[in-house]
Amino acid sequence: MVKLTMIARITDGLPLAEGLDDGRDQKDADFYKQQAKLLFKNLSKGHYEASRMSIETGPYYFHYIIEGRVCYLTMCDRSYPKKLAFQYLEDLKNEFERVNGNQIETAARPYAFIKFDTFIQKTKKLYMDTRTQRNLAKLNDELYEVHQIMTRNVQEVLGVGEKLDQVSEMSSRLTSESRIYADKAKDLNRQALIRKWAPVAIVLGVVMVLFWVKTKIW
Repeated sequence: MVKLTMIARITDGLPLAEGLDDGRDQKDADFYKQQAKLLFKNLSKGHYEASRMSIETGPYYFHYIIEGRVCYLTMCDRSYPKKLAFQYLEDLKNEFERVNGNQIETAARPYAFIKFDTFIQKTKKLYMDTRTQRNLAKLNDELYEVHQIMTRNVQEVLGVGEKLDQVSEMSSRLTSESRIYADKAKDLNRQALIRKWAPVAIVLGVVMVLFWVKTKIW
């Protein structure tokens, strides 16, 4: 099934849209998202041999389509039919161009078209079950063939060594930052509890001291 969907401008690698719920049930989701962003950066430098390609990465495949100034990328299980993956991307491409085509070049901030996630989620559901009549018909459609689409390994595309080290470093940094934020949240909660109960503790302490003094006097 479709695990990840990202859309980026090919001229500079700027992310334009993404499936917002992608990766919730997936191990190492951040790692593969960073890998996808590195792919966009490579593609923006003209490091690609075809406008349609499949790329092996661990237990998954990246599939992408480059049309005009935009790259449409999805990551699927290895068992997911290649033909459906590319037809899924074609559907996204047609709608994205129709809705946002005249704004792509002027987009200045990442995820400027994040509202496109609504269409991504709707379309992804249509392609989720490969056994539906609709998807079986697409698999049997001889008008759209994918046999000629090249398949490469992510190490070949990004390069062994430095680029993959960058992905590992990014993933490690994300994990470290998450731990830092978690520790800060614990500290803030602890400080809030101290501020809340410290006055009560002081009052109780004063009362106990006065009570002790009173018993000594009497």
